[in-house]
Amino acid sequence: MILKLFDTYTRETREFVPINAGEVGLYCCGPTVYNYAHIGNLRTYIFEDVLRRVLEFNGYKVNHVVNITDVGHLVSDGDDGEDKMAAGAARTGKTAWEIAEIYTDAFLEDLELLNIKTPSILCKATDHIAEQIEAIRQIDAKGMCYVCSDGVYFDTSQDPAYGYLARLDVEGLQQGARVDKGEKRNATDFALWKFSPADEKRQMEWDSPWGKGFPGWHIECSAMAAKYLGPLFDIHCGGKDHIPVHHSNEIAQAHACYGTNLSNYWMHGYFLQTDKQKMSKSAGEFLRTATLIEKNYDPIAYRFLCLLAHYRSDIAFSWEGLDSASTALNRLREAFHSWDSDGKISEAYIAKFTSYVNDDLNTSRVIALVWEIVKDASLSSADKRATVEVFDSVLGLGLSQWQPPADVEIPDEIVAFAQKRQDARQSKDWAAADEARDALAERGYQVVDTSDGFEIKKL
Repeated sequence: MILKLFDTYTRETREFVPINAGEVGLYCCGPTVYNYAHIGNLRTYIFEDVLRRVLEFNGYKVNHVVNITDVGHLVSDGDDGEDKMAAGAARTGKTAWEIAEIYTDAFLEDLELLNIKTPSILCKATDHIAEQIEAIRQIDAKGMCYVCSDGVYFDTSQDPAYGYLARLDVEGLQQGARVDKGEKRNATDFALWKFSPADEKRQMEWDSPWGKGFPGWHIECSAMAAKYLGPLFDIHCGGKDHIPVHHSNEIAQAHACYGTNLSNYWMHGYFLQTDKQKMSKSAGEFLRTATLIEKNYDPIAYRFLCLLAHYRSDIAFSWEGLDSASTALNRLREAFHSWDSDGKISEAYIAKFTSYVNDDLNTSRVIALVWEIVKDASLSSADKRATVEVFDSVLGLGLSQWQPPADVEIPDEIVAFAQKRQDARQSKDWAAADEARDALAERGYQVVDTSDGFEIKKL
């Protein structure tokens, strides 16, 4: 069946046609490792993992490249403020190099906990300074950048297609920013190379033809993507917040360096929201996979929650929603492990599954199809298992690897807390329900809601 993907650049769901038959070059913008990733960040990596799995399900060999931004990403997308790595170093009392290693390791651990496949190539910005300088040389040679007192800037007025990805009203942006753009010629111009302050030695700085300093955030991605995937590759991914600035700037750099759009398809995952606000590190407090584990949630329950919505729709996060996802996941796990082995795949269900995942990664319809299989009395348990196992190669829930918990005797105190939570939920006293749930978690137990009430599990 034809694989169709939504391309942000054309604003169309397009048939996927690779540049090279049987192969896919996939670049995904990775983390800026100045802090831990929060679960909102990780939703994007779950979407990208599903995309990779769908491509592999369709028989493609995927070269999956993810960058590690360990320099050059300033606290403002407008090239203002200090480098996020320097800010992280100041916050922790460690060097920028040390926190890069700490948070890179934490990111990789998060991927493992969420059953996200390890990228084919994980590339660090600080290991590719030469490639970034060479890209800036090419832009400079074409007269598409200029030097200010604080760095080298891309002249967006030299690119007639600038901002098309985001459908930016560039003229309106210029008119609205006439007063406060400093030395920049245009409000949309962005830094390719930032100079080190004359009176300060930075932890991360390099010599360049334009002066000692460090690369801008945007040049690192286009330079590393081109190095590993070529000047035009198949798919470039990121969060939807990358559309108006980071990815628009990457495309502009590719126009100057290679005469391409860098990627044939641009795909973007949407936000996780709390109280109608995008989850972000700038708020100071954010939820991590470690937070979920501390509250005795399996991180795969969060992955399951993300799969219930389309990747191009925002999700409103709540503990009640995660409770429901956890309950559903455990029901599915128990059903899967109750089925016999050595069955045959249902071709009819596989055809439906393929049509759903190939329709722009429609995982919510796949989950609904899973429950159809669970309830299908005409299908043997062994055939159910064989069929759902194929589904799970894309869903990534690790159903085959899950181990059912051993039966344990539940103390009366725990049963009382569980009943208190149930009563509070029925009366919609969510604060009391949360309090009872946390009390259970502190004692090493979790309540799983069922159609008959609830079950208590030892964690």
